[in-house]
Amino acid sequence: MQKVTTWVGLDVHAERIVIAALEGQNREPEVRDIPNEPKAIRRTLQRLGAVAYDLRCCYEAGPCGYAVHRQLSAMGIACDVVAPSLIPVRVGDRVKTDRRDALKLARLHRAGELTPIAVPSAEQEAVRDLVRARDDIRKDLTAARHRLGKFLIRHGHLYTDGKKWTMRFWAWMRKLTFAHAGEQLTYEHYVAEVNHLVERRAALDRDLERVAASEPYASSVKKLSCLRGFSTLSSIALIAEIGDFRRFEGPRQLMAYIGLVPREYSSGGKERRGRITKTGNSHVRRLLVEASWSYRHRPALGERVRAALEGQPASVAAVARKAQERLHRRFTRLVSRGKPSQVAVTAVARELCAFTWSLMTA
Repeated sequence: MQKVTTWVGLDVHAERIVIAALEGQNREPEVRDIPNEPKAIRRTLQRLGAVAYDLRCCYEAGPCGYAVHRQLSAMGIACDVVAPSLIPVRVGDRVKTDRRDALKLARLHRAGELTPIAVPSAEQEAVRDLVRARDDIRKDLTAARHRLGKFLIRHGHLYTDGKKWTMRFWAWMRKLTFAHAGEQLTYEHYVAEVNHLVERRAALDRDLERVAASEPYASSVKKLSCLRGFSTLSSIALIAEIGDFRRFEGPRQLMAYIGLVPREYSSGGKERRGRITKTGNSHVRRLLVEASWSYRHRPALGERVRAALEGQPASVAAVARKAQERLHRRFTRLVSRGKPSQVAVTAVARELCAFTWSLMTA
């Protein structure tokens, strides 16, 4: 009897999972609808595995996370989590059901047309969740400050004595008065919200500092901090998002993963490149672009970089020095040619991505 592989596509939702199994090259699938519960998953996959020579499962990355993947891996069943944006789509296909989605995953997995993602460990995912919680607070704080600022402008209070959100600005704020009780209450609510978010951000910063100082992150964070534009917080954020840099064969693969490579429409002997693709991990892309703004300044070793370089091998110092010189020169050259500073910084971010890969894989 010939041994065949059974390909299983799982359409995973919060409450239910639709499973489509294709044995060998069969066209007719075996479809099951089960609760998204560990007991039901284990029982169903054990039944499929009992009659299959080799069981290969897959499902789309999504809001349900990696619990199913980890359970199947613990059972010894091969399971890929695939990138939804890279799943081939038929032109004209306008019917979408859970059954069709599961069957489509099984067929494409059998054909080798799916792109699996790197699944983080439970510990890596926990640190990444902490990093993203801090990023959510950053966004909420920006929105709260905007609401407060627009409220003040609407009621004729315009601060013109320097930058906002400094100690001088808050001293000016404490002197404000409003004619109506409703306005005063609204003002106090907005101020309390800003202060609350500032405190939460500071608490998360302290938590991330402790994580960055512990193993296995301490050595990697210090090495990455040798690059200009990377603080301890941005370094641990980048490491938490990417994980193992060695899973990328080269810097160009990492650039494509982050979405910093230009779009290309080349055909018939003509080449046309456009803006960056912006695919992949937007958190990493934002971190690199923000860090790249520091390279508009002339190369210099600040106090933070000097502290990070202490105890590092000469090769790390050489990469950090080369990055400052090359990226500043790149920014200056592009701006002198008339490129907008945002375009120049994006180009610098693409090259900075290569330097981070070089440091973290050395």
